[in-house]
Amino acid sequence: PDTDIALVRADGSFTDVAPLGDSKRLRRGQIAIAIGNPLGFEWTVTAGVVSALGRSMRASTGRLIDDVIQTDAALNPGNSGGPLVSSAGEVIGVNTAMIHGAQGIAFAVASNTANFVISEIIRFGRVRRAFIGVSADTTNLPRRAALLSQVSSSTAVRLRSVEKNSPAARAGLKEGDIIAAIDGRPVTGVDDLVRMLDAERIGRETLCTVVRRTGVSQVAVTPVARPN
Repeated sequence: PDTDIALVRADGSFTDVAPLGDSKRLRRGQIAIAIGNPLGFEWTVTAGVVSALGRSMRASTGRLIDDVIQTDAALNPGNSGGPLVSSAGEVIGVNTAMIHGAQGIAFAVASNTANFVISEIIRFGRVRRAFIGVSADTTNLPRRAALLSQVSSSTAVRLRSVEKNSPAARAGLKEGDIIAAIDGRPVTGVDDLVRMLDAERIGRETLCTVVRRTGVSQVAVTPVARPN
C-alpha cells in the first residue's frame, strides 16, 4: 500500500514478456503509451508524453511515493496497474492515479521503484522501512539554530512523542526535540524524515542533528525494520 504495487505469482510459462526499462534514463517529452482497461474497455491504448519526472504523490497509507512519473496520456478508472510503455517497448512505469477534474495530468509509479518493491517482496515478503519510533510534525527552525546546525532551511521536525524502548528512546531522543538534519542532510519536514528512513538505514548508525534549549547536539540512532 505504501507504493501501490503488488506482486502476483502466475502459474505457467510465458515466452512473451515486456522488458522493464530504466526510469532514471527518462527525459521530459519522451513518448509514453498507457495500456489498460479503462471503464471496462479491455486493452485500451492511449498515448502522450512524459510531462514531468521526480514527482511525489501520497499513497492511501499517507506515505509519499517518490520519483513518480507525470504523463498526459489519458488514464481513467481501470488503467491503474497497467503498464506505461516507452516507444522502445519497455515498461517505464505502472499507471496508478489521475487527478479528477483535470485533463492531461496522470501519474505512474516509476519502473525502478516497482523493481525495488518487487525485489523486497521476493527477498523479505514485504517492503522494509527503517523505524526509529517517533511521531513528529513540521516546525519553524530559528535562524540561530539553523546556523548552529549548519543547515540552510527554515523548517525542521519536532518530536511529538517517542515510543518506549524504541531506537529513538534508546538513543536519548525526547519529546520536544527538533531534528534539523540526518547524516548532514537537512530535514525540512515530516516527509523528509519519512523519505530518509529507507531500508538502507536499517541497522546502520544514523547521526541526527538535534536542537534543544541547551544547544545543538549530534545523537546517534540505529533504526530497525519497521514492524508490520
